[in-house]
Amino acid sequence: MRFVFPHSDHIREIERVASGQTTGRDAFVVESWLRCINTHRLDPAQACEAFIVPEQQLKEHRQQSEELIYIARSGLEQLYQQVAGQNYVLLLSDREGVTVEFLGDPLFDNNLRKAGLYLGSEWSEWRAGTCAVGACLESGEALTIHQTDHFDNTHTPLSCTAAPIYDTRGSLCAVLDISLLSSPILKASQNLALHLVKATARRIELANLMAQTRHEWVLRFSRSPEFLDVDPEAAISIDARGRVIGMTHGGAQLLARSAGLHWRSPDLLLGEPISRFFDTDIDRLPELTRGRPTQERVLFARDGNALFAHAIEPQPHLRARRPRAERRQIPPPLKRLGGDAPEIVALQARAAKLARTALPILIQGETGTGKEHLARAIHEGSGLKGRFVAVNCAAIPEQLIESELFGYAPGAFTGASAKGRKGLVEQADGGTLFLDEIGDMPYALQSRLLRVLAEHEVLPVGSSDSRPVRIRVISASHRPLPEAVRDGCFREDLFYRLNAAVITLPALRERPDFDWVLERVLERHRTDGKALIISEAVRAMLKAHRWPGNIRELENVIAVAAAFCEDNTIELWDLPAEIGGAEAVDGADGESSALRRVLADCNWNVSEAARRLGVDRTTVHRRMKRQGISHPH
Repeated sequence: MRFVFPHSDHIREIERVASGQTTGRDAFVVESWLRCINTHRLDPAQACEAFIVPEQQLKEHRQQSEELIYIARSGLEQLYQQVAGQNYVLLLSDREGVTVEFLGDPLFDNNLRKAGLYLGSEWSEWRAGTCAVGACLESGEALTIHQTDHFDNTHTPLSCTAAPIYDTRGSLCAVLDISLLSSPILKASQNLALHLVKATARRIELANLMAQTRHEWVLRFSRSPEFLDVDPEAAISIDARGRVIGMTHGGAQLLARSAGLHWRSPDLLLGEPISRFFDTDIDRLPELTRGRPTQERVLFARDGNALFAHAIEPQPHLRARRPRAERRQIPPPLKRLGGDAPEIVALQARAAKLARTALPILIQGETGTGKEHLARAIHEGSGLKGRFVAVNCAAIPEQLIESELFGYAPGAFTGASAKGRKGLVEQADGGTLFLDEIGDMPYALQSRLLRVLAEHEVLPVGSSDSRPVRIRVISASHRPLPEAVRDGCFREDLFYRLNAAVITLPALRERPDFDWVLERVLERHRTDGKALIISEAVRAMLKAHRWPGNIRELENVIAVAAAFCEDNTIELWDLPAEIGGAEAVDGADGESSALRRVLADCNWNVSEAARRLGVDRTTVHRRMKRQGISHPH
């Protein structure tokens, strides 16, 4: 095969490689170039512009990777802090090369997006040519693709270093990449980046193994006793029969070397007794727990190598933790709506079971409890291909709601579009129609909605031709619908069509996972990329509030407090008046009065006041000085 290349040194070099000539590039770069030419049929003369997947597709990729993203986030943030100020960007890509998590300087968002160093970018080799993520996915090895290592000139300014992340079964499931828009000429300048990204990938794999096999034995290894308990190099998990059931990538390599096998064949390692690889068995693992000094915890592999080992005993299956087993079956969109409290997990499990059916669902709950969020999560967990269409029956003017819901024919009324319009019901065809505040739907329209549900067809305003529709209906109301039926303002036959199954959302004040909800809200309102912190006094005050507006009210309170707080720490005086914060006192004296109250309660002991406020003593002294507060005597 012969390419017609423009005259450029880079493209001529690729042409020489294609014709079988040697080059000074790393072997994995040459192999990637050849795959780009022979397998992917790419032309280096044609630009491989960065590709960002559509929003819905990105959402699906992130949902599939949710557990890994959650486990990896701490490691990503630590790595980002290690390279702070050096203009690095961190990408976590899934098995298809799509970036599902991203850390970078928001000041360079436009440049990063243009270069493809952004959330949703796809770096598979067949699409982007030779790149670190794509080459890592193909080779399964950590590597650096530096500047002109890239296949085409579009990406040659970049320097990208990537390491694979393997799941507990030995399959490559993700890639961690650290990249620069521009870098020094020498490839060796990225050696430290390669070391850091490999170490982070190793720690993510270990965290994943520990999370997945908490009820089994875990054996961690290191060549140095000093690092065995704090940063092991490899780990495996072992079941009650003494057989290997999980491993990190380092663990797979260790097992393979010991048995004279290859780590790329994990099926030959899993299920084998531990005694095949080491001079021990399941009964001797307690000798390797922390009860013995680290230097004495030595194992010999079957290939003769000595390793320091740390055995971690299985966590017991406690009765109180049974909902966790159910939670693994809950779709990710529903998991994101609550914490681990048994009552919340039971609600999520009920919603997950209903999501897989075609039953109409009625969601009851106070205003602001998240009824639409739950409805959307049920839709996302249902597998329906159509859209999620939300209709707020209380927000659409009564004279417009009929045409909004059912659409209208061309010229149906004065001001109508000459082309007509498809209604919200028809837009939800093949998907979910969410009717929020259904109790406020005008009585006259309830019969038309009933016909849609009964006959699976919609009749636009001004038209004589019905159109077939297949929709899943989820409705919601903050008022009890049975009472509305008794009062004669809601049709009984429609009520029974809608409430085949009922889910009741608890008020925020009643939620056993209040702390989990609060942490999610704080995360959404982080400022300048920094996490918000609240003092224990603030936490106690928030828990004591009645929250008539529920989660929506909490969102507003945290948004206000985030705007007023200093050093990303929310204190009592940052809260709005209705919560009991500084605004409860008129004028600029509010903050001063709030601080005086705390000091007075503590007998003017600054250390005790600082402890209650969740800050250090210097912060209290600084605020006292700024506000002219001094000890009463």
